[in-house]
Amino acid sequence: MTPTIDIYGAGLAGCEAAWQAARLGVSVRLHEMKPQKKTPAHSYNGFAELVCSNSLRSNQIFNAIGLLKEELSHLGSLIMEAAYACEVPAGAALAVDRKRFSDYITEKITSHPLITVIGEEVTDVPADPDAITVIATGPLTSDALSASIAKLTGNRYLYFYDAAAPIVDASSIDMEKAYEASRYGKGEAAYINCPMTKEEYTAFYQALITAKEAPLHAFDLPGEDDREPTVFEGCMPVEIMARRGVDTLLFGPLKPVGLPDPKTGREPYAVVQLRQENTDKTMYNLVGFQTHLTWDEQRRVFGMIPGLENAEFLRYGVMHRNTFIDSPRLLNADYSMRTRSSLFFAGQMTGVEGYIESTGSGLIAGINAARRALSKDALYFPKETVIGAMAAYISDDRVTSFQPMNANFGLMPPFEKKVKGGKRARNDAFAVRAIEEIDRFIQLHF
Repeated sequence: MTPTIDIYGAGLAGCEAAWQAARLGVSVRLHEMKPQKKTPAHSYNGFAELVCSNSLRSNQIFNAIGLLKEELSHLGSLIMEAAYACEVPAGAALAVDRKRFSDYITEKITSHPLITVIGEEVTDVPADPDAITVIATGPLTSDALSASIAKLTGNRYLYFYDAAAPIVDASSIDMEKAYEASRYGKGEAAYINCPMTKEEYTAFYQALITAKEAPLHAFDLPGEDDREPTVFEGCMPVEIMARRGVDTLLFGPLKPVGLPDPKTGREPYAVVQLRQENTDKTMYNLVGFQTHLTWDEQRRVFGMIPGLENAEFLRYGVMHRNTFIDSPRLLNADYSMRTRSSLFFAGQMTGVEGYIESTGSGLIAGINAARRALSKDALYFPKETVIGAMAAYISDDRVTSFQPMNANFGLMPPFEKKVKGGKRARNDAFAVRAIEEIDRFIQLHF
């Protein structure tokens, strides 16, 4: 008989886990509560829905996230296959058409002969301790399943607050004021740029830091015993970032460097960038403008941006609570639970932060769940790779103050000898070493 595993959740991590397990010849029961039930952050019925940005971030191999994409591609990742099939222009970054991306993955998963999709909400961790299961239900796991996981682990959840940027109708952008360009001219002119003078920026800044924020929903509120809300740095609301100082945004999402205005030939004082949301270029999101402002305030404040005075908002920015487990005290580097080796976790609930990082965790969990079903030993990915370094970080019990982590070269073991030539040379060396290691690993185990 073909061995079978269960996977809870058809997000990025769950779909990747299902795909990898099926590739190894294991039958998968993929449990997904959509479309019967959605979390407050979801709207589309398809699998692997991108809730926040449509950007998968840098596509350059000397960047840690770009290197992780390359590793995943070498490993046969379904998510990476879908991303490149549904790519939209984004300069040096990889961005996708959300709907096409979700539809591509949904079709691949539902048509695979070894994957059976079960449309239901799972409310409990399986009672059978030998049932091989991957929990990849995401950072907004339902209350019932969350309670079951908390009971199993004996640990309360940790949490942070995540935010999404608004999306505007492309036809409502005033291109007499805005212009198309990519920073430093890399790739095609993939972004719409809204330039600001110093006076315009100052007025915008004052409006932003004094604007009214939306109240948190009941499902977002921390419990009585929880600490104060924590905002993840990588998705910090723009208004919170602005309150750190008047120049903070000028070194962040409004950085004008490398974006000269063709009307003047000079770099503006500040620039707001808009990134293509879909293949037809009918929708654009405000890059770095994750926000928790009320919708009325978003219309008012973001309407002060040159070119967006009459913008039609197709989706306003939102903020919600994300939960994750205390992985360094709970998980092994194969994403299995230390006290119950047949139970695996994957995705943002493990404390990996980001679409691609979640995909990487799903790939490792899916492979190892399948190997366990096949009575094979667990695979631990090399720490010299980004995917392996992330797994090592979330399972390192020396990490005392655990917070969500994006892929970065600081997680990887240093070289015995210092690499000459500066940061770029060092990052190139990381990339060369990682690709050599991942290819050697694939040859040895697959």
